[in-house]
Amino acid sequence: MRIEEQTASVAGLPAEPEKATLEGKNKILGFWFFLAAETTLFATMIGTYLALKGETMNGPTPYELFKMPMVAFATLILLTSSLTSVLGIMGMHANQLKKLLQWFGITILLGAVFLGLEVYEFMEYAHEGHTFTSSAFGSSFYLLLGTHGGHVLFGVLWILGLMIQGRKKGITVHTAPKFYVASLYWHFVDVVWIFIFTVVYLMGMIP
Repeated sequence: MRIEEQTASVAGLPAEPEKATLEGKNKILGFWFFLAAETTLFATMIGTYLALKGETMNGPTPYELFKMPMVAFATLILLTSSLTSVLGIMGMHANQLKKLLQWFGITILLGAVFLGLEVYEFMEYAHEGHTFTSSAFGSSFYLLLGTHGGHVLFGVLWILGLMIQGRKKGITVHTAPKFYVASLYWHFVDVVWIFIFTVVYLMGMIP
């Protein structure tokens, strides 16, 4: 028996409380279907961006526009937040509410920093003439990244709400599935960003 299983058993909580009930299992399964639909959404927007990225209307090109050091730093922050969410779930499996809340708190803090950097990046681009209505490239760029940013914001608010609920109710077979699917959502947002970083930014740096 693993250490975390022993800890959870002593506390009277299953080793994987998110899967201890049929309701919890159904929530997780249903959420995977939701993520499949979200994958289709982002795949469509990425395809649209690839088709329109060359339509700059004599405005700045991706190669001339992108601030790679800042984007790379934002990427590191978001990927780190995925790790902290894993540590939060590990705390949940060990029935340690303090660690669960601590790591998820760091997760949403990192998410907020990422959003702040993204807003600053957009403001810089706007000053250089790259706006939503400046060209087809601008429209597809802001639609894709704005949609992803909206997902990050939703995740921050969602996890914050779960932390408030968790502080009141603790770790139970009813609250655990909520934290688990929120962690899945956060990982999904991070994976989508890896594709965006590769397709939009890294490929955009090729003249």
